[in-house]
Amino acid sequence: MAAPASVIVPAPRSAADDVAVAVLTELFVPEAAQWLSASTGRIALDGYSWMQAVHWVAGSGLYEPRRYRSHGPRSFGLTTVRVAQELAELFPCRPGIEYLVRRTGLSERSVEYHLGMLREAGLLAYVVRGTRVRGAAAQASEFARMVPVAFDVALGVRTVGEGTGRRMTGIAEAGRELMAALAKKAARKVRKRRVKSSSKAPSKGARRGVDQGAVAAVSDEVRCTPMGGSSRSASSAGTTSFPPESKLASGRSDSPTPKKVKRGRRKLNSVGRRFQLASELIRQVPWMGRAAVPRIAWILKEVADAGWTADQVIAFLDCGDAPGIVHRPSGFLAGRLKGAVALWPAEEGRERAVQAYRDSRRAEKSRHQEWEGAWQAPRSMTVRRMVAEAFAPQAQPSDQGESLPELGGVEDLSEQDVADMRATGWGEFMAGDTTLVKTTYDALGPAAAAHIFGADLVQRARKLASSSSLMTVGRR
Repeated sequence: MAAPASVIVPAPRSAADDVAVAVLTELFVPEAAQWLSASTGRIALDGYSWMQAVHWVAGSGLYEPRRYRSHGPRSFGLTTVRVAQELAELFPCRPGIEYLVRRTGLSERSVEYHLGMLREAGLLAYVVRGTRVRGAAAQASEFARMVPVAFDVALGVRTVGEGTGRRMTGIAEAGRELMAALAKKAARKVRKRRVKSSSKAPSKGARRGVDQGAVAAVSDEVRCTPMGGSSRSASSAGTTSFPPESKLASGRSDSPTPKKVKRGRRKLNSVGRRFQLASELIRQVPWMGRAAVPRIAWILKEVADAGWTADQVIAFLDCGDAPGIVHRPSGFLAGRLKGAVALWPAEEGRERAVQAYRDSRRAEKSRHQEWEGAWQAPRSMTVRRMVAEAFAPQAQPSDQGESLPELGGVEDLSEQDVADMRATGWGEFMAGDTTLVKTTYDALGPAAAAHIFGADLVQRARKLASSSSLMTVGRR
């Protein structure tokens, strides 16, 4: 394959990968061509093969960030490879900026820079670009992982198909060794380098002592001469002092990084204890089944702080008559527990009351009966209508009454009847129910349904009935 007219020879450079390449054109994709529909590369089938292309670009030197930038990264290096590693593990590739910041430890601006470099190098292409609308949640961009054409040309990769859906079928013999080296690089993780402080560098205190030329004197008792000789002999290299052996006999030392103490389950504080007691009472007391836990916890703060248990509170409530229906559980509970701590101050007395409650007939009866609360009407209008029809008294046939006139068709309906049925149909349609219109359509036909409800309502009801339940009903 003949090389284009404008070619560059990449100079040797120390980057994340030292991969030698042939003479190829410079890698750069303008912003207008950074979309999947305009890309000239092929979609990578998996993250592993895509990382091979990323390492090849990192070591080839064919891509350099544009110099019009006054700040930002100057080369495709290790940091860009680390960002690409996070993208290779996402399916679909829809990363958020906050997610990459948390995973890589970089700033938001740095993450945006490296994403832009991956797009300019032809390794990423927009599928859907993210949006930031005031008052709405930000939407992350979705990318397609791409393999540039230069990668296939440099390694002699053979592909079949057209467009971005091309797939690899083989590779030239000359590119197999390079592909194997890229496979090893793609298999291992590139991590952030740790900056190690040199142990040979003098400390701040040692530099100050050398500069000032003065060393603090050490007494004879704490000076040690392990190689023998007089304790008053001085070395030409300077005075070195050691701690006394009495301080080393125990074998203990203060570590600069203290060990983390493993803790078990956290103990509840007073507020947590109130909420725990409220939750237990709501589950066990029948007439408190609809109460709010925060309100009940606020009422129980006095008994909870005194160390009462749920059984003790239930035994105290049993001292009075059991209510039939409680409209305000929180108010009823506050009235029952008024002065409870003063009446039962001792733990032993509360335990005796709990045992007496468990042995009572009332407690045995409550364990074998089911609480029946007040019935609430269903929310669905269709179910409400069916319930009303079920409970409505049925008209008894009468031989003496006048018979209703027979209707020959929908044309015999009065204008008031048509208006009432149409209003009812619109009301049910706005609530998401199309039973009335659909039943009339199926039973009497399209013409009769259009005569009663109108063609507009019939069309909308049929469309709503055949579409998804997530469809939004518009206004009339």
